[in-house]
Amino acid sequence: MRRALALTIAAALVAGAACSPAPAPIRVGAVYPLSGSQGPGGVDEYRGVQVAVDLVNADGGVDGRPIELVPLDVPVADAAPSAVEELHREGIDLVVGSYGSTISAPAADAAARRGMLFWETGAVGEMTGGGAGELVFRVAPSGAVLGRNAIAFVADRDAPVLGRDASKLRYAVTLVDDAYGRAVARGALDELERHDYTLIAKLPYDPRNVDMTRLIRELAAAEPDVVFVSAYLEDAIAMRREMVRQGLDVLTAIGTSSSYCMPEFGATLGKQAVGLFASDKPDSEALNDRGLTAGGRALLERARDAYADRFDESMSAAALAGFSGAWALLGVVAQNADSLTPEAIADSANRTRLPIGSLPNGSGLQFGDAGTAAAGANVLAASVVWQWQAPGEYAVVWPPRYATSRIEPIDPLP
Repeated sequence: MRRALALTIAAALVAGAACSPAPAPIRVGAVYPLSGSQGPGGVDEYRGVQVAVDLVNADGGVDGRPIELVPLDVPVADAAPSAVEELHREGIDLVVGSYGSTISAPAADAAARRGMLFWETGAVGEMTGGGAGELVFRVAPSGAVLGRNAIAFVADRDAPVLGRDASKLRYAVTLVDDAYGRAVARGALDELERHDYTLIAKLPYDPRNVDMTRLIRELAAAEPDVVFVSAYLEDAIAMRREMVRQGLDVLTAIGTSSSYCMPEFGATLGKQAVGLFASDKPDSEALNDRGLTAGGRALLERARDAYADRFDESMSAAALAGFSGAWALLGVVAQNADSLTPEAIADSANRTRLPIGSLPNGSGLQFGDAGTAAAGANVLAASVVWQWQAPGEYAVVWPPRYATSRIEPIDPLP
């Protein structure tokens, strides 16, 4: 009798469990340029986010609930506010994005005004709207950091290799005249001013209607030793080709994210890219993983394998940034939040401390203090300097922790 009763209770429990609804997913909006001029990088970054979600879900989700991404294509800045509004209407209050700095600012502002949390995985432009450190966070390094590091690298590492005194070099800065270009160039200009280095030209331009022949003629007239380039892919390629055509040879040329660092840059220019540097985030293959923590190395291996399985290619810098940023939110911060409200996740973000090398792109995780200029910015975000060392081949040459090769002196123009 007792055995029959026990079997009946067990069967009822099993039946009840079988009928229990699956836990509701946590819906996370994803706003990236999946088409248009920034589409290639935006797609890569979003793919990295997808793989991070795959791994978080494989590990049990967040509080037992799976993550469901709701992607929206935001090819231009003007599309960002309406995309955020659409997510808000659907009851989504967590948003990741956005690869492009011109997209990031309006998206973050629109989210914060609606009480939504905005988590920037890759854009480097300054956070100019409200909510920084309260509802707006950026895991990637800022453009100013990339610019400062570019000049610091040239002065401290590259100039000695060339046998030159950095204080006697002549520096020129070219920049796209928008939120992204100005943010990156600002860091370079601040570093030049801080060391009293000689700035002989500052050349802003509109990439939509630039006369590249005239721009490079003006640049050549200044006779620079070092050219710092804050550009997008197409105008950076056109600029380099025009430098070659006009015979403008310099000791060092260094660009940043969205241009010199992109695989298409090296693939398109071939020999004309060899010797050039890029100050940016690392990709999954051009990174010395011995600089990571044990946990960071293990996570990088998981990410590499999962990305290759899903997309049949290695992770670009944008893809690795997307993965690392999304993992920081969903694999770390959300796991330790008291609830899944934007405010609770923001509180968890501001309490989180991960040492350098904990994320697979070399970063740590620690956001600047509230009320400071660094609020909402990851002060432990990692950046590196790459160099194109053969047609289509690049290596990290700085910082030593993540370097995979020594610096190769730039060859004369081909």
